[in-house]
Amino acid sequence: MATKRARAAEAPAESTAEAPEPKSDIEPTFNPKGEMMWESSPSRYIAKISLHTRKEILRPIDPEELLVHAHRDKNPVEVTAQFMASRAIQLTGNEDAVKDGLRRMNALAGSLAESLGKATGLKAVEKQTKKLMGVAERSYIFQFREPSHLSEKEVKGRVAKLQAEARAALKARGRAPKLQVLLTGATGFLGKEILVQAADDKNIAQMVCALRPEKIRDPKTREVVKVLSPQQRGAQLLERLGISGARAKKFRFVDGDIEKPNLGIPDAELAKLEKTLTHIVHCAASVSFDDTYENSYRANVLGARNALELAYRVQNAKGSSFINHIAIETSYIHGRKKRSMALENALAFPRAFYNNYYELTKAMASIDTDRFMIEKGLRVAQLLPSIVIGHSRTGNNYGDTKVVNAPINAFGRSKDQIDKLATDMVGRSKARMIAAVAMAFPGDATAELNLVPVDRVVAGIIAALVVPEAIGERIHLATDNRIRTEDIVRITKEEIGIDVRLTDPTLFRNFTLPLMKIALEKMKEPKLANALDKLATIFGGYGEWGQPIHDVGNDVRILGLPIRRPNTLFAFRMLCRHNKYVQDFGKVRDADEVARRELVWSQVLENIEFETGRQVASISPEEFQRLLEAHLDLRAFKAKKGG
Repeated sequence: MATKRARAAEAPAESTAEAPEPKSDIEPTFNPKGEMMWESSPSRYIAKISLHTRKEILRPIDPEELLVHAHRDKNPVEVTAQFMASRAIQLTGNEDAVKDGLRRMNALAGSLAESLGKATGLKAVEKQTKKLMGVAERSYIFQFREPSHLSEKEVKGRVAKLQAEARAALKARGRAPKLQVLLTGATGFLGKEILVQAADDKNIAQMVCALRPEKIRDPKTREVVKVLSPQQRGAQLLERLGISGARAKKFRFVDGDIEKPNLGIPDAELAKLEKTLTHIVHCAASVSFDDTYENSYRANVLGARNALELAYRVQNAKGSSFINHIAIETSYIHGRKKRSMALENALAFPRAFYNNYYELTKAMASIDTDRFMIEKGLRVAQLLPSIVIGHSRTGNNYGDTKVVNAPINAFGRSKDQIDKLATDMVGRSKARMIAAVAMAFPGDATAELNLVPVDRVVAGIIAALVVPEAIGERIHLATDNRIRTEDIVRITKEEIGIDVRLTDPTLFRNFTLPLMKIALEKMKEPKLANALDKLATIFGGYGEWGQPIHDVGNDVRILGLPIRRPNTLFAFRMLCRHNKYVQDFGKVRDADEVARRELVWSQVLENIEFETGRQVASISPEEFQRLLEAHLDLRAFKAKKGG
């Protein structure tokens, strides 16, 4: 739960001074047109504190100030220091010692610059020397605003009361509670898995899914040729997921839009939901790591606030059956912490800032969630998945091509292109050039990513429906066996047959990538150049040394999930196999065809496991391909008879 201690700001390394608690009532500012800029400004959630005056700097915060890239690579010396630090960590294995060395070098350079300034009597000399030597010097820090000025004891008391209320509401429904759940984001990657697991969950009597109508456009002219209603979209969705008969009757689809008040649900429907709903599960979000602040804010902050408002309305409706709201955030709300532990219930502004606007806006949404719980008394639990990938056993991802799938697909398509080119001398020459520039992954060998399979995440969400003790908690749905970038490269080579090489992220974004883009554009490969640029944007931050370690335990202790978390190396191996065989590295885009293939794939894998008595992920790539070809017609993607 949120407390003042948990929200203490992380001061920069060069300062140990305590900053005062920021006030939350700063005045809104207006642009030249007279429009208020306060509503979507990060200043609503974050205060910028001067280290000289100890007071808040009362100006709107530019969202870009809160990202990692705004505070790095400003000087060649800094770039060199980051690169050398990476190599030192790999050689010594002692990250703390290397970071301490960087701080000492920074302090020494600062002292030297100050001495030169005093010797010359010119402040400008000191300032310019610091600039030339890449001295990191910050005159301010950022702090999250407190959701409440209550004491930690008072907050705990309120949370205990909310848990007791939820426990009583759940108990009143008996041993078979027959829950009525409203879900946002049903058509997303996570939402689809929720539908699959909910279809067989005996506690869930009905799941109402809020969806927008979908415009179907002509692929060439982009003209709208048809509009699918939420009900039509829902029927199509269930069919693709293989949910039919009595299982399908559990689901109902209604008009909705998370960016509108009351989630855009019509008044007549709202009147019904106020009397019947027991839970709201809000998992709709923009999961684009390279999206703009404006888009991320609308989807992740405004959408979350609208869901919270609706949950509060339903909870307080006359005759309400409401138990609690479940907000789906991300464990990366903790930002870049340079390998310090990202505790589940603590949230402090990260001294190393955020990788992207997705992380930032999710942190802002989490603060709003705290406010609704503490100030208004909303019964709410926060579940925080790490980077979600396909199913732990099959790799199935319902056609998702984002996040970790993106680089695997890019490498796979590059290999296909190289193989096609290598048919004559000119083609082979071009293929070698493409391979030289395209097979690089911006990642430090020591960097670790926290990947969690979608089935583990959804098991946590479903469990939280009947665990009142989750209210007031932040629960990481993450893993304790993280995957190193060097493992990603090794498994990619084994599964796809391509030699991807790790390249230092600092050098990649500053030198290698610009040269690569020029080379690929000259070779008339603009799509590949764009893919590499996108890869660097998405993964540049996560591939650097100093990634946070996500504290885990509440998923087992509170939600009762199995203590043995999915094997991340196995899950990533199945991701590669799924992308290669089922999606043909993103080339199979038709949703109906992907759905058909995934159902076939699941059955074939089950047959192979029954035949061998082993998990398919434990079988070597060569043996797996032989077994797969014996059971599956890869061209038609149909199971062979008797296979």
